[in-house]
Amino acid sequence: MNQPLIQFDNVNKRFGDHNVLKGVCLRVFKGEITTIIGKSGVGKSVLLKHIIGLMEPDSGQILFNGEPMAAMKRGERRRLERKFSYMFQGSALFDSMTVYENVALPLKEKSRLKEAEIEKRVLDKLEALDLLNIDEKYPSQLSGGMKKRVALARALITEPEIVLFDEPTTGLDPIRKNAVHGMISEYQKKFGFTGVVVSHEIPDIFYISQRVAMLEEGSIFAEGTPAEIQDSSDPVVQNFIHGLMAPDRETTGMESRKACEVHFLQERSRLNRHGTPFSVIVFTFDNIDELYEKTGHVGGQNVMNHFIDMLRARLRITDTCCRYGLNRVVTIMDGVDNESAGRLCHRLAQEMTGVHLAIAEPGSDKCFRISAGIADVKAEGNLEDAVTAAIYRAAGLYEFQVCE
Repeated sequence: MNQPLIQFDNVNKRFGDHNVLKGVCLRVFKGEITTIIGKSGVGKSVLLKHIIGLMEPDSGQILFNGEPMAAMKRGERRRLERKFSYMFQGSALFDSMTVYENVALPLKEKSRLKEAEIEKRVLDKLEALDLLNIDEKYPSQLSGGMKKRVALARALITEPEIVLFDEPTTGLDPIRKNAVHGMISEYQKKFGFTGVVVSHEIPDIFYISQRVAMLEEGSIFAEGTPAEIQDSSDPVVQNFIHGLMAPDRETTGMESRKACEVHFLQERSRLNRHGTPFSVIVFTFDNIDELYEKTGHVGGQNVMNHFIDMLRARLRITDTCCRYGLNRVVTIMDGVDNESAGRLCHRLAQEMTGVHLAIAEPGSDKCFRISAGIADVKAEGNLEDAVTAAIYRAAGLYEFQVCE
């Protein structure tokens, strides 16, 4: 495995009699998003502040590209700090500055760009986060959720190599939470920055993370890919994850990926024992990045949520519907063969093609192009195999669009 970009080696931190970090060992790899999860008060934000140098460990060391940060000379440390950007949990906007001035501040402090170029970059970022019309307002005039989006725009304005996000979606409604996740994911793919995120947004945060670490009682209790964390048999991990997923399930009607995997195995068992058919349908939003560019992340999430609502209205209570990444929805229908599932997709394609939402005019190009594929389920396969098969079979089979 490659050398970690950032590594915690047995890091300890104490405040008075309270051990906040206890022998923390953590690896963050270049070009990945690593998310730190855990209950409130276990030291997640303290861990972030150690990365950026706002706090120093009592013992242990933090390494950057294999070099101990404590051993760096002042000039080296300053050059390293310029590679970081930080989005604080409380937004940390300056009350005496307008939104525009807050977002522009890092460029004015850290770059030699001309004012015209700064203005262009700032306005582009504000537009991407649906903030363009508030650029002359002050933080005191904004809602808590809007302050978060302004803070995100400021964190990304310098196109940093490493971005630290401390609860970036706190205070946002579900649509804007997903929009912020989409924004983080899009910019990470576009610019390749390394991201470290502290979040409680499970399961959504799994869709944008390459690695997840769970902090429990001051130590890294579990670490791995999102799939490895979700598949963990440890009751502490499972209780934490499922406790946070329950409110999201009530709000969206969507199950977790784990629930889909359990349902799949149950139906596969019935298929093998009794020959009872079932179907796996995968809906893919083919042009999600393109739509985000045209309509903004909030507008894109509105369209996606509308499609999910329309889909759920056509399913039975026994069917399972779950997010499978940022741009896919998986539906498992028990007792339904592929021919019947195909009729559902055909009906959806007929009913939803050209559907327009909100302010869109006929002929609008702000549309999701959606393709649907149905898996040919194998007796010994797993859900991932079925999803891959459905994606392969989707091309040209059932296609439709939903527009903003």
